Amino acid sequence: MRRTDPEGHGPVRYGPPLPDDGLPVLPESAAVLAAAAGRSESEPVGGGPALLEAACGYWARRGLPTEPERAVAGPGAPALLLALTFAIGGDVLVPRPCAAWWAPYARLLGRPVFHVATPAECGGVPDPYALLETVRRVRAEGGDPRLLVLSVADDPTATVAPPETLHETLEAATGEGLHLVSDETWRDTVHAPHDTVLLSPAEMLPEQVTVVTDLAGAHLPPGWPAAVARFPAGEDGDGLHARVLDVLTALGARVAGPVALAAGYALTEPEPVTARVTAAVRLHARVAAAAHAAAVGAGALARPPQAGRHLYVDLAPLRAGLSSHGVGDAQDLEDFLAARLGMPAPGGHRFGDDLQALRVRLSTGPLLAGTEEERAECVTSSAPLELPHVQRALIHLKSVFDDLRDDAQRWEPPR
Repeated sequence: MRRTDPEGHGPVRYGPPLPDDGLPVLPESAAVLAAAAGRSESEPVGGGPALLEAACGYWARRGLPTEPERAVAGPGAPALLLALTFAIGGDVLVPRPCAAWWAPYARLLGRPVFHVATPAECGGVPDPYALLETVRRVRAEGGDPRLLVLSVADDPTATVAPPETLHETLEAATGEGLHLVSDETWRDTVHAPHDTVLLSPAEMLPEQVTVVTDLAGAHLPPGWPAAVARFPAGEDGDGLHARVLDVLTALGARVAGPVALAAGYALTEPEPVTARVTAAVRLHARVAAAAHAAAVGAGALARPPQAGRHLYVDLAPLRAGLSSHGVGDAQDLEDFLAARLGMPAPGGHRFGDDLQALRVRLSTGPLLAGTEEERAECVTSSAPLELPHVQRALIHLKSVFDDLRDDAQRWEPPR
């Protein structure tokens, strides 16, 4: 079995962050944070009563009733995943590709990480047969697989796993005794919520799944780090909850007091928050669709984005033209496209994909970049793609991809 190679991913400190929404901070959220700036007391480790109650209400509205003693808050999802990985122990399984921040925390703890292939229709969830084979081979080599991290609404692929695919994977995972952590950071960013069925693994297996949600996905700016975790019922869930609190205490991993109040406000989902989330999702869905059309129109491969603020593009069909620019692998592609596009374009190797595969994650936030007034206008405009600064960014994106298509055709060997 080939384990994740740290050197193949580049230094951890260069890993890509969660895609920003490129929009001004919601004024009502900013007002809550500003009003709490004079707060001197520290938020308790794991979150105070008000924040945990707000998190429980958030989950209850999504069909996951939760008691405060089964919830924990931390300064971002990475801190929670680090604590969970330590508390559960054993080897870690993740899909290929997966969120860039999943594997480094296991490696930091000295835990082996094994990537499992995903099905053709989606990312974020391992193929059930590939999962069974990976577990069998890891155990045959003396490993101890215990934890599977997955994501129904996925970063980096921007896909949503169909319920039937998810069910088959969960059956395979639980049959092998794995504990599941469901990263649901992007669940509230589904582009077509009335046409896309999103089920949490915790709805299917309430006693075997821990849910982690980073509020930077839909509710807070990335610069205000806050995340919440929901633990399963039963003795196993109680024990895991206690061990995670121990780790967070040892790390001093508390949500900053003012941020905790802003997070609690966002999780109660008052009208200003829900209106902004809805507007932001609609905006990024349109921009992602336009970016997808530009990439596919030039001959690249990409699944249509269904959630989040990004898309995952495979430029293998354009390899001949890219080779003429000295691009031979994902790191070369990352450097080349970042320079051409003037925006981050992290290569697939950052997400556990093969270094030789010419894949990148492109984010929609940078395509909205402009003045504060221009970015605010994106939220309210009925035709955001026609705003001059957005239109210019999309035209530039399309021209870069079209140039790559022309280069590929120029260097393609005669048939």
